[in-house]
Amino acid sequence: MQHAHAELASLADYLEEQREAVLLAWQKAIRVDLLLAPGHSLPQAQLLDHIPVLLTTFEEELRRLAAGHETVDEGKEQEAAAAHGLERWKQGYDLREVARELGMLNECVVAELYQFAALNPRTSHNAISAAHRIWARLCRTDIEASIAEYFSLQQEEAAGHVRELEQALKNIADLERQRGELWRQAAHDLRGNLGVVANVTAGLRRHGDEASRNEFVRILMRNLTTFHHLIDDVTSLARLEAGQERPVIEPLEAGTVIQQLCEGMRPLAEERSLYLRCEGPRSLPVDGDAVKIRRIAQNLILNALKYTREGGITVTWGDSEAKDSKRWRLCVKDTGPGFVMGAGATPQGGSDRSSESTATSESQIESQWERGEGIGLSIVKRLCEMFDATIEIQSIQNKGTAFSILFPRRYDR
Repeated sequence: MQHAHAELASLADYLEEQREAVLLAWQKAIRVDLLLAPGHSLPQAQLLDHIPVLLTTFEEELRRLAAGHETVDEGKEQEAAAAHGLERWKQGYDLREVARELGMLNECVVAELYQFAALNPRTSHNAISAAHRIWARLCRTDIEASIAEYFSLQQEEAAGHVRELEQALKNIADLERQRGELWRQAAHDLRGNLGVVANVTAGLRRHGDEASRNEFVRILMRNLTTFHHLIDDVTSLARLEAGQERPVIEPLEAGTVIQQLCEGMRPLAEERSLYLRCEGPRSLPVDGDAVKIRRIAQNLILNALKYTREGGITVTWGDSEAKDSKRWRLCVKDTGPGFVMGAGATPQGGSDRSSESTATSESQIESQWERGEGIGLSIVKRLCEMFDATIEIQSIQNKGTAFSILFPRRYDR
């Protein structure tokens, strides 16, 4: 028995001397194996990972047995093996590659056991058999723990994908509900404008005096203009949602574009006894799509005109307030009742449009726009996404709302 113990101690010393050789043989086997693609590109430290610890544990177990200790400590090896599975997961291995890599290590170690037996022919069969049993147990523990850890991580990732898919389905359902509400509102607005046109037409037929006819004609023209804008909005939103709108990026004078738009819309404001002021540099050279920038500004102004009863609208443009040289700002500010930030609220009437002073970002007002602020602002949101523009809103009850758009000055063309 003492002789067998001495043989195991001698084997442990031999394996310690051959540890680097075993590691090199294992690395070489991995590098040339075409089925282990991740191992070809890993740095040596990452490739070795816990393998030296496994070999050291084998040597320690041989010495424990040689010293007469029958109990073994599997905790250290299981912990290292689980860490190995985690690292291989991070490094992009699949489950087959994890098992194949450890199987190759087994082949290298067994080859060294045979080599020791060949170099020491007097070594007893019992000693070699005991070493085989210890290594088989360690190798089994290593493979089980590595694969278990890997499989656990794989399950966690799969569960994460399921959660992401469930959330995506919920988002799609919410989007469909919001779209349905948006188109329902568009149909409601169209019916409302058609109703006004029908009533005015009936009034023209009933009233013969010139003053009444002139008033009916004024109302009719005003609603026909609104009706025209609404039809344009429905068409634009349909094209945006169908992905048929594409930005045409080119150099332009943003100041000139906005100034001309304001001049053209001023009579519409005056008709409502409101002012429309424009403040900004005439020259503001930027990159962009003149038609779509005009569309964004027009929809913001029309939205302001829709809810403002007294005062008016101020349109400003120029450098961003933060002196961001990479962006420029367009701001449309009204003196209306304010903007509701509560869920499901709509800016109808006076005090319903705001409950408090607010300052928020595009992500916070997205659902309010789509539920209650009409097609015009939904178009603004989608166009801003197209141009990588940032939307900000500030609103104070009974004092007004300011929409600010931050556009990039330049785009990669």
